[in-house]
Amino acid sequence: MTITKEMHDQELQAQYGQFRFLVSMNSRKWGLKIMNSMVRMTKGQKIKDVINETHQVSSNHTKGHMIRTRAFRPEGTASEKLPAMIYFHGGGYMMGIPEMANVFYEDVLKRRKIAIFSPDYRLSPNAPFPAGFNDCYDVLLWMRDNADELQIDSNNIIIAGHSAGGGMAAAITLKVRDTKIIKPAFQMPIYPMIDHRMITESSKMLGSTMWDAKINARAWGLYLRNVGGKIPAYASPALNEDYTDFPPTISFVGDLEPFHDENVAYIEALKNASVPVKFKIFKGGYHGFEVGSPKAAISKEANNFQLDCFEEFYDRYIQK
Repeated sequence: MTITKEMHDQELQAQYGQFRFLVSMNSRKWGLKIMNSMVRMTKGQKIKDVINETHQVSSNHTKGHMIRTRAFRPEGTASEKLPAMIYFHGGGYMMGIPEMANVFYEDVLKRRKIAIFSPDYRLSPNAPFPAGFNDCYDVLLWMRDNADELQIDSNNIIIAGHSAGGGMAAAITLKVRDTKIIKPAFQMPIYPMIDHRMITESSKMLGSTMWDAKINARAWGLYLRNVGGKIPAYASPALNEDYTDFPPTISFVGDLEPFHDENVAYIEALKNASVPVKFKIFKGGYHGFEVGSPKAAISKEANNFQLDCFEEFYDRYIQK
């Protein structure tokens, strides 16, 4: 399936060439190194008028490893116990840092009182699955075990992320369902990367911007390269077949991106298990279009959709 510039929403077409270049660049080893170096330059970047903190969380799986974790909460709430969100950044499991999502954190913090924690989990070029997954799970355990010190309510935790971070959110939600370490209020896996098999029609997209079949295959290959034998559902959440006891879920996806079909299948599986869902497909949207082209009308609509749904689920599912 070949995607062309003209197939995209009209306002999104202006940046088609720019983001096709990024796909080409990130498909190469040298390009990925450059991109990660550039992204790392934003490390420690703060959000204005918000309490910004950095925690070092000890790994339960790798001796001596510390997980840098960014934390944000509204000013004036340092002594107030708040609901919490654990958020996982995107980047195909192979690039990125928590600060990439500062705009999203800021938008969420404007909507409701919440404390956000985002782990700088290990990336696949140096540490493939299960390293990053273990880091994310360990930070969640740390949040639960240190809830009083962190001034958060461990009974009101939201699991969220975009793209590969959305895939990580789906994987951690699955792990939490199995281990019952907490009962999430709800989850927000936004256009998640969840199926390594690339067996759907959309997963074979070429010419799509920001992400296509070629870079998708490279990302999965890096992430799963040390997994011997059967791939676990914690690595590729679409392999899960039992959605019993999953939390309410918010998601959206563009129809011109490789994750479209696997996202639709995931949402349908949740619905079939009677899980409350808020989901929308945006026609003409590429992968991460609301981040890449934030001023476009379709992007504003998508961003408002996820934030409005966040508000609705916060009011409905956060225990008072």
